[in-house]
Parts: sequence; C-alpha cells; structure tokens
Amino acid sequence: MDRFIILSGCSGGGKSTLLEALKLRGYHIVEEPGRRIVIEELQGDGSALPWVDAPAFARRAIAMSLKDRENATAFPGTVFFDRGLIDAASALEHMTGEPVLASLGRMHRYSRHVFLTPPWPEIYVGDRERRHDFSAAVSEYDRLSAAYPTLGYEIHVLPKVSVGERTDFVLSILGLG
Repeated sequence: MDRFIILSGCSGGGKSTLLEALKLRGYHIVEEPGRRIVIEELQGDGSALPWVDAPAFARRAIAMSLKDRENATAFPGTVFFDRGLIDAASALEHMTGEPVLASLGRMHRYSRHVFLTPPWPEIYVGDRERRHDFSAAVSEYDRLSAAYPTLGYEIHVLPKVSVGERTDFVLSILGLG
C-alpha cells in the first residue's frame, strides 16, 4: 500500500524519535512491534523475547505486523510504521532459514520508499527492551539494507542531522513537505 511508509534500519538510530516528530506534524503512526512485544512479555511470564526465544519473538512480530497493517487501513492518509513485517520476516528467515521473507514481503506491500536509520553510535543506547549491543544493531542494519532492495523497495538512508531536519527529509522525498 503506497501510503504505508516504513522507518527501519539500525536499532537505536532514532526511528522512534522521528516517528514521534511525524505524529506531532499530524501523521498517523504505528509503533514498533518488537518493543510492544517485549513490554508485554516482561509484564507477564512470556518467553517470546529476543534474548530468550528469538524465533518465537520474530513470529509474534510477524503476526503483530500483519494486524498493524490491517488496522492501519482505517487511518486516512499517510501512515508511518516503526519497523514492520519485512523486518520481522527478515529476522525469522535469518535465524531459522525459513523462507518467509519473499512470500510475505510480496503479498503485503508498503510504499516503495523505505527510510533507514544508519548506525549512529553517538545516539545508540541500550535499555530494558533493547539489550543487544551496537555491533548486533549494525549487523541487523546490514541485513535489512540488503533485504529491502531484493523486494523492490527504494532505500533512503536518513542523514545524521536533527530530528526536524530528518522529518523534513522524509516528507520531502514523499512529496509531502
């Protein structure tokens, strides 16, 4: 769906901050499935955590991403997603070898424009939900920056500038600013 825009890339690269800035400008947003899953799992006795059962976590992220897409059809106009289906399918395929990326990625399209946050060590921080180190985040970025083009997406690497400038960059590429 051409009005569904993915923000992906390096973990800790500023996606959530950019998403919040887009929300403040009036756009609909969908928060990252992974963080929502981790919060839910930590509140209970769940084991679908990336550091406990990564494949179960990725499968749950796929299911949540599909539901997010379905729910987002009710929003008018452009909708920005903090990660989504392609990220989760890429992770599952990487971990298990299950060939899910191509089929899911072709059946459930987003806008051809995908925005990637590059590795940015100066702003990277771990927290309760993000327990992997920076080198793991860079590996994830490398995998995603290769996966999206194989599915026909056009990658736009976000510049390492202020949040406002990043927001303007995204909206300019999309012809919204």
